[in-house]
Amino acid sequence: MARRTVVPAPFAADPAAWDAFVASTPLSPYLQATPWAEVKARNGWGARRVVVGQGDRAMGCQLLVHRIGPLPWSVGYAPRGPVGPAPDRELVLDWTEAVRSVARRERVSHVVIDPEIEAGGPELDWFLRAGWRACPSPQPSRSRWIDLDAPEERLWGDLRGKWRQYVQKARRAGIVVADAGPEGLDEFHAIYVETALRAGFPYRTAATYRAVYEAYAARGRARLLVARDPAGTAQAVLMLVGWGRRVVEPYGGMTRAGAESRANYLLKWEAIRSSREAGYAIYDLWGLSHAGIEHFKAGFGGREVEYVGGLRLDIRPLVRHGVEAAQAARVLVARRRLSRERRGVTPGDDP
Repeated sequence: MARRTVVPAPFAADPAAWDAFVASTPLSPYLQATPWAEVKARNGWGARRVVVGQGDRAMGCQLLVHRIGPLPWSVGYAPRGPVGPAPDRELVLDWTEAVRSVARRERVSHVVIDPEIEAGGPELDWFLRAGWRACPSPQPSRSRWIDLDAPEERLWGDLRGKWRQYVQKARRAGIVVADAGPEGLDEFHAIYVETALRAGFPYRTAATYRAVYEAYAARGRARLLVARDPAGTAQAVLMLVGWGRRVVEPYGGMTRAGAESRANYLLKWEAIRSSREAGYAIYDLWGLSHAGIEHFKAGFGGREVEYVGGLRLDIRPLVRHGVEAAQAARVLVARRRLSRERRGVTPGDDP
């Protein structure tokens, strides 16, 4: 069957218009906004916007493209894309054809997406019929959303009783939560690294988190919250990033003293409460990586969300295997470096 002509949306070439479009979509993922492309450009990723349709029938993504070492091929990734007011089957087909065209022009072996589409609906089948195949998702496939349109009293009541007790305990201990601004980034990184080494998850250099904060703070969309004890010592930290009417907490951590004082409970509650005051409609607790994190975050209310997961579009299937082998080698090097850092070796640059 002949396909109809696909006309790119005019705002694809205008960064400000693109950001406004992302902000207007129901979930407005911050990873699809131009500040994230600015952050990733530090590591050699280039951004291409692939958009089809118009108005309430527009659909698109900010596709990040990265060349793998000396290979003449690149990979494409659209984090939390595509986005649109109300995607449908025909839009998915048209957008997929547009992605294929861009990928061939950019010598991309394959494209990965992890759209914020909840599992259980018809959308996954649309993508599969368009040629996408399931693959591991680079981003968390499960999260919790808290509806900030509810009154503060209801949000407080949605906390588990024990969680409210912990919040009050931290207050009685003199823990105070405040916006630290860029001056708090060094403290943030120190606590984040301490948390990562204790919990066993990877971390990046201080410059990386500074770049994320500064890119979004320049648009008034980033906050750095720090919980301090009466002596002024930071016990827990949380970076918030927002876009549109949704705010996300991608990075956070606490010291051992913060765990004992329950500073992290007060910090989380203040992040939720103040985000509501700032006018956000959704507070996204981001990932549920293991049972302990899932239990902790569930105590703050909201509802669990499961996405359809990662999807891959093969442009050159044979090339993809070589590219994936090169990527796996990079991950192995990064993990070995993390192991050395746990033994006291000085951290290096980002992988």
